[in-house]
Amino acid sequence: MIAFNNYEYSFEAITEKASAITSKPVSGNERATALLTILSCIDLTSLEGTDTGVKIFTMCEHAQSFAKNESGLPNVAAVCFYLPFVAQARKQLEGTGIKVATVAGAFPHGQAPTEIKRAEVEYAVKAGAHEVDVVIARGYLLANQCNEMQAQLEAMRLAAGNTTLKVILETGELETVYKIRRASEIALNAGADFLKTSTGKTLPAATPQAVFVMLETIKEFYEKTGKMVGIKPSGGIADADEAIKYYLLVKGILGEAWLDKKYFRIGASRLADKVATEIRG
Repeated sequence: MIAFNNYEYSFEAITEKASAITSKPVSGNERATALLTILSCIDLTSLEGTDTGVKIFTMCEHAQSFAKNESGLPNVAAVCFYLPFVAQARKQLEGTGIKVATVAGAFPHGQAPTEIKRAEVEYAVKAGAHEVDVVIARGYLLANQCNEMQAQLEAMRLAAGNTTLKVILETGELETVYKIRRASEIALNAGADFLKTSTGKTLPAATPQAVFVMLETIKEFYEKTGKMVGIKPSGGIADADEAIKYYLLVKGILGEAWLDKKYFRIGASRLADKVATEIRG
């Protein structure tokens, strides 16, 4: 466990710093490169109560259609569905290189005992998920019960084993820069492989300010441990221009080594088609 430095930026200062990075013009070849990277880093997602096996089949077919149907386009990085659809998606996407992700940890609110959260993660791993996106209990953090929050995350980390663990902070409910920073620190010390902004079920979801704080925390963690941890903005990212803002933040704060699906994901349901359409011209 590492001790992080004090983080004293105000919301206004972070907004200014993030804007200085995201307002840089991106056009021509640089935009084309960014869009190809973004498409390859999308987690194509459906997390609705109306999801069915037929819908998941169709989305899995769509997920592998980009590279299959057009040379020069990458497929998305992963699909993300609720737990009952993991085995179906895993079987359908076998051999494509597309990962199957799911959500656990009492998604989306995180209000469940540790035993329940751990059991969900164990179920996901046994079902064949390559990646599990778990949600923190925001109530612990808001009540300053940081030890309880960390213990719960560590239990889910243990249950995940070698499976990639993305920790959802639900930054829109954390109220302050300090709490976003603190949640990021706890998740990193608990063994997160990715930090993720949002469930997509609350507003605001992903914001440049929240991602800026998360990226700076990941950077400090890397400088102190040598471990590269990924970032996943998720929720409300529906067009290419918005996605490019997060691409620029990752590049500007962490560097080009993070511009890879191993360390950069965008959770979205509508973005992939829009990005592919622009790439096609």
